[in-house]
Amino acid sequence: MARIICRRIDEQPPSVDGEAGERVLVDRVWPEGMRRQGAPFDEWLREVAPSVELQRWYGHNPRQFGEFRRRYRTELGDQRHRYAAARLRDLAGHHSLTLLTATRDVDHGHTSVLAEWLTEPGPHDQRRPPAVPPRPGRAAPGPQASGRRAALSDAVAGLNPGALAFVMGTGIVSTALYVNGARTASAALLWVALAGFALLVPAYGWRLLRRRERFVADLLGPRAFAFLTFAISSNVLAARFVPDGHTTVAGAFLAFGTLGWVALDYGVPLALVTTLRRGPSLDQVNGTWFLWAVGSESVAVAAASLARVTPGHALAVLAVVCWAVGLVQYLLTAALVLARLLVRPVQPEGLMTSVWIFMGAAAIAVLAGVRLIALPPGSTMLARPLLIGTSVVLWAFSSWLIPLLLALGVWRHALRRIPLRYELGWWNLVFPVGMYAVTTHELGRATATPWMTSAGRWEVWIAAVFWAVVFAAMVVAELRAGLTATPGPAGAGRTARPRSTAPAAPGTLP
Repeated sequence: MARIICRRIDEQPPSVDGEAGERVLVDRVWPEGMRRQGAPFDEWLREVAPSVELQRWYGHNPRQFGEFRRRYRTELGDQRHRYAAARLRDLAGHHSLTLLTATRDVDHGHTSVLAEWLTEPGPHDQRRPPAVPPRPGRAAPGPQASGRRAALSDAVAGLNPGALAFVMGTGIVSTALYVNGARTASAALLWVALAGFALLVPAYGWRLLRRRERFVADLLGPRAFAFLTFAISSNVLAARFVPDGHTTVAGAFLAFGTLGWVALDYGVPLALVTTLRRGPSLDQVNGTWFLWAVGSESVAVAAASLARVTPGHALAVLAVVCWAVGLVQYLLTAALVLARLLVRPVQPEGLMTSVWIFMGAAAIAVLAGVRLIALPPGSTMLARPLLIGTSVVLWAFSSWLIPLLLALGVWRHALRRIPLRYELGWWNLVFPVGMYAVTTHELGRATATPWMTSAGRWEVWIAAVFWAVVFAAMVVAELRAGLTATPGPAGAGRTARPRSTAPAAPGTLP
């Protein structure tokens, strides 16, 4: 194994300091202020850099370096990193290697972890993929099938904790179309949501059983609240089944969602409070923390919907309690997120679509209040004027948030030039848009406000179009990923010269 050196990108080039061999930039983002023509390195392997969510969690805090090192070494074996990592290991096996980064503290950066990883022999040397993935040919079906199984295993192992945001967004848009009278389109989206739920829930279970270390690492990290999509998606489906008259199915989804909510609503905060694998920093706070409140409100919506068509008061009481709990959780989370946005610097790469859950959490609290208003008097323990007043205030606040969130999007994509491309986080935007449309329509009916009901109908169609655009972008992204994976991903299986490679937007998680 040749020697490996870690340097900052602005240090002396090899012509001055006498270094020979390959110089490789291993940052995910192109160095600010550096021209592409004549860049002082031979290759750019951006895919080998830590994921954006891991970088955001770490925040270059030396006290968290030990945990960052462990998580990053785990990432180097997943599907997103494996070919770039294999390419880097291949270079290190034939040349002296200089790893370049724009990070100021090289000793506590990802290059030092990479250098350590590259110099360690181990199982990854025997089982790592080729630096250039095999091209299509007449290979035997056995290895191909094995490769597909390995790719599927890697994809499930790296499953985003918030993957069920797809089901949440699809389910609420299905509900929106139903209240707007588009029953056929609503049913089609319901089946899509059910298919996603049926695929993703077992994948979560497999990941917990077979990749427990990575699962626990996510559960103790800043995106832990994204696991609540597990419960929320089930409750969204439960509420959608009620108007169709499938109360038994709705009850099953509600029971499943409530159990998941109890486990995660308590488990995630307890894990974050009691773990020692973190630093005292606001940088780990992000928009997915609002899912804490959304989870409680989703139980309230599903329970109140089912309470209207079933006897007894248990579901009504559950709905009221969860609605009240969700309101308090929303206020607590809003204080933390606002402190994070206003006190700590925000990079455009780190501004996630998950901030739209800020609006979506307020909107679902309104929908829960509206469903409580529809229950028989005396069954909710709260006066109707209180429910209406609180719902109107929350709806007004969620409406006020929309221009602010749009302005942040313009700042991120138009002014700071972050490319607009598909990522899983877009489903965290679909859900609030669909939820706001349903909320506007239902609150208008509950308060006998015709203009609000009419506005809600138009918003439903906007939500449906937005769902279709994001779904199409997801399909195109998956097709492109499949086509690219055959000859090898750019920058991993072949040389990615800086003069011909454009910087990619960092991927994001809810």
